[in-house]
Amino acid sequence: MEEIQREVREKVILVAAAQDAWEAEESLDELAELVKTAGAEAAARVIQIRETPHPGTYIGKGKIEEVNALLYGTDATGIVCDDELSPAQIGNLERALDTKIMDRTLVILDIFAKRAFTREGKIQVELAQLKYRASKLTGQGTALSRLGGGIGTRGPGEKKLEMDRRLIRTRISHLKAELRDVVKHREVQRKQRQRNHMPVVCIVGYTNAGKSTLLNYFTDAGVLEEDQLFATLDPTTKSVEFDSGQTILMTDTVGFIRKLPHHLVDAFRSTLEEAKYSDVILHVVDASNPQKEKQMKAVYDTLEQLGANESTVITAFNKMDLMDPEEILKDPMAESVVKISGKTGQGTEILLDVIEQVLQKQKLYLEKLYKYDEAGKIQMIRNYGQLLREEYRDDGIYVEAYIPQEILGSI
Repeated sequence: MEEIQREVREKVILVAAAQDAWEAEESLDELAELVKTAGAEAAARVIQIRETPHPGTYIGKGKIEEVNALLYGTDATGIVCDDELSPAQIGNLERALDTKIMDRTLVILDIFAKRAFTREGKIQVELAQLKYRASKLTGQGTALSRLGGGIGTRGPGEKKLEMDRRLIRTRISHLKAELRDVVKHREVQRKQRQRNHMPVVCIVGYTNAGKSTLLNYFTDAGVLEEDQLFATLDPTTKSVEFDSGQTILMTDTVGFIRKLPHHLVDAFRSTLEEAKYSDVILHVVDASNPQKEKQMKAVYDTLEQLGANESTVITAFNKMDLMDPEEILKDPMAESVVKISGKTGQGTEILLDVIEQVLQKQKLYLEKLYKYDEAGKIQMIRNYGQLLREEYRDDGIYVEAYIPQEILGSI
């Protein structure tokens, strides 16, 4: 009989200190998904209702004893706290529980380390890992290895665990220099797109909202689609052509999440800022998720943090194949709202029409008669604008069109 090998998954206990039990349960549900994505499973959960987390141990003495009993009762190998812990909290919990202590930030960093494939992604993840670990060394004389244990051991930064503060600072400086080169390349690409007057639509949304599924539907991009948090990390840009012949660029971005670690926001700023420089932000929302309103708020909070909250937003309520089509869905922050299913294609043609209409509002209306030797300018209108009417007359070509303001001087 063929032996079946099963992967042994690490067990952890989820711990939250919060003011509201319902909020804590919701947050721990998401933390359980993060832990699962990182390769472990939640064996139990402990919630303490308190105004603020205990400054020394995150939770109080009684709850620590409860966690200790659960560690033995479930054979768990560590605990994961739902907030980022201070160095003092980590050290005190380690001494009290004699187990591996992790927090939400470390789990997210583990996932990002597993998902990073491009040079830029790997640099950003290692930079975020080192900043996180450097912050945990404050006031401690202990080795980094004590703080290095995430779920499994993986990622570009793991090999640096024995480095002292000076070496960490040096490595961070080198990574920042490498990242500056990558960012410079990204800025060159962005300026090239601006010179080409190609409209850019940036897809944003909560992690696992279906951004990659939608991009694949429109462009056959071949982006990984999984029912997991942060299934894709590295951004993808593809062209989409409207029925009118106009071409736009669609850019996918890393998913947002509540309590997104500031280390990651800082490290991925160049990537996330694609939203800031886009013509339209396409906000994809998982309509089937009961927490969608809170997820939408997390997305808008992050956009504000990036300075991208002034851009025009179109919200696509996705996964309508799982929903009652008559349900009323609203987003007061968006200019337009569309119900879609990236999986089945439901509503996607309407979405493209709405995107084209919103882009059209950002253009100038043009009526002009061109001489026949200026026909090349009409081709420019076709490429970068929307040609509404083209009439060949004795004295030239009469054109009605919407054009980007940037090409007005050229035509």
